[in-house]
Amino acid sequence: MDSRQRVLLALNHQEADHVPLDIGATLLTSIHRTAYQKLRAFLGMPELPIQIMNVCEQVVVIDEDIRQFFGVDARGVEPRDPSTYRLEIKNDLPGHTCFYDEWGIGWKMPLEGGFFYDMFYHPLAQAQSLDDVKTYSFPDPHDAQRYRGLREQARHAAEIERQAVVLAGISSGILELAAWLRGYEKHYADFIDNLPMLEFLLDKALEIKLAYWEKALAEVGEYVDVVEEADDLGGQYRTLISPKMYRTIVKPRHKMLFDFIHRRTKAKIFFHSCGAIRELIPDLIEIGVDILNPVQVNAAGMDSTALKRDFGRDIAFWGGGVDTQGAFGSGKVDVQAVKDDVRRRIDDLAPGGGFVFSAVHNIQENVPPENIIAMWEAWRDYGKY
Repeated sequence: MDSRQRVLLALNHQEADHVPLDIGATLLTSIHRTAYQKLRAFLGMPELPIQIMNVCEQVVVIDEDIRQFFGVDARGVEPRDPSTYRLEIKNDLPGHTCFYDEWGIGWKMPLEGGFFYDMFYHPLAQAQSLDDVKTYSFPDPHDAQRYRGLREQARHAAEIERQAVVLAGISSGILELAAWLRGYEKHYADFIDNLPMLEFLLDKALEIKLAYWEKALAEVGEYVDVVEEADDLGGQYRTLISPKMYRTIVKPRHKMLFDFIHRRTKAKIFFHSCGAIRELIPDLIEIGVDILNPVQVNAAGMDSTALKRDFGRDIAFWGGGVDTQGAFGSGKVDVQAVKDDVRRRIDDLAPGGGFVFSAVHNIQENVPPENIIAMWEAWRDYGKY
């Protein structure tokens, strides 16, 4: 059985020969550059130039020798930057490097002790009216450079490598983009006192996404098994907006997006949302989400046993394989605790299929290589059907 068959069986809620494994197929299931360098050294693998997959998260493109060592079953393909944008890392802020993304959002990271880039500039934070927003220069989803080489990447991964192909989106989620453009304080206030501005931003982000998916799926749709979308809806203990607000304002737009994608491809929709979102999972299933990631098992209401029991027939879980906020990411070597946690998650999530093994979100900077190897060994040993 090849990797593509293994993943497709799992996503169709069937048991394969082994639980499929993902490390690095998405910018949400990869590994921080520091942890990756330590892992390569621990395994005695040669130093290679680090390829950064996502600058903000500082996660890497997994090299082929590591992919082969772990037996990864999925490969991501993603669009390029448009011809009108060039990433430029600057040292304009004291003690930080910084850059602006194609949306005009500013990101900074400390020169010393920094692990990630955090937002520091929100280009529409001072917007007072819809006219201020409507005149803003939004990214062009039609730029041909975004799609250059995409078809060949997807074809090679699907037909030659026989990997499950995950096609990345053009940006973060529609709700996240509204928050990042406005700044969180203004964004949450907009739900109450500036709903027209919030809805315009959501609709603009949706418009850009629809244009991207129409072009991307026309290019590579026959090779793609999974399409990747996201919108963080939860914190550690509850949803970030009320379920009522989600259902009234955001859910109809998510449904438009997911319906649009499903009409153009047989691929499954992978939806990423961190946090305590149990209350919204039935809504996500209703509007066409096929796969939930990262399955943050220690957030409120996200117990892996209960998630599988209550939703496992209707949605697949991609993630949840090891708790990154627990023993895995404590910063300490704790091989047995990691293996125990992995075994528990496999016991909970694997029966009947519907599970692709990955850590809860990216493997973070402080995860020792011994813990990563323990995770993999436990997946290898316990993940057989």
